[in-house]
Amino acid sequence: MHEPSKPQQGPVARMLLQWLMRPASIAAVETLSPHFRSIVLEGDALKGLAWTMGQKIQIAMGSGLSARTYTPMSWDTEKGRTKLLAFAHGDGPGSRWASGLREGDLCWFFGPRRSLDLSAAKAPIILFGDETSFGIASAFRGSRLADDTTYMFEVSDAAETNPVLAAIGLGRATSIVRSAEDAHLAAVEAELLRLAASAHFVLTGKASSIQRIGRALRAANVARSRMSAKAYWAPGKTGLD
Repeated sequence: MHEPSKPQQGPVARMLLQWLMRPASIAAVETLSPHFRSIVLEGDALKGLAWTMGQKIQIAMGSGLSARTYTPMSWDTEKGRTKLLAFAHGDGPGSRWASGLREGDLCWFFGPRRSLDLSAAKAPIILFGDETSFGIASAFRGSRLADDTTYMFEVSDAAETNPVLAAIGLGRATSIVRSAEDAHLAAVEAELLRLAASAHFVLTGKASSIQRIGRALRAANVARSRMSAKAYWAPGKTGLD
């Protein structure tokens, strides 16, 4: 069995890997676009686990005990299956792992663990994010909040991402293409502020975008209790989540 994500390492590291992480096999891989792959993991280690929307798993890859974080779109505790959406950008370990996966491969995962706490979120929901947020957005479709959630994403290439969103059931989401010096965020702020009177805001994706929009919402007197935020990445940094 091919094991693209299992690190090649010494006996101590292997012992830690097997102690901290659990094995799963790749049940299905679907290429949705040049940069997006839908991935299904399955195995006995996925059965009976308590997973809630917004939680994360970490998958081992490369050398040592390095890992990358993914937000499951769904989790079947009885069948032992979870579905992820991988966004492969750049040439990092996560991109290489996602791009090289084949059905039947073995991977090692840790979790699920707390990441974005949505237990207090009440409808209507406005979810803002980017390409790294498509997984959590898809998870909303199977939740109690599904009928009252609006999605807005900043994206680099709408021609690529819009078909991906449609493929995962988010065809009605709004995509705003990034522009120089984040000028596009003015349009995002204007739309979110129009909805500020009653909505609960879930802000995800790029750290600086979350910070800017959070400031605008607070300036409009949106209470912190009506905002949930999780930065998935920042330029030049890894391991934010």
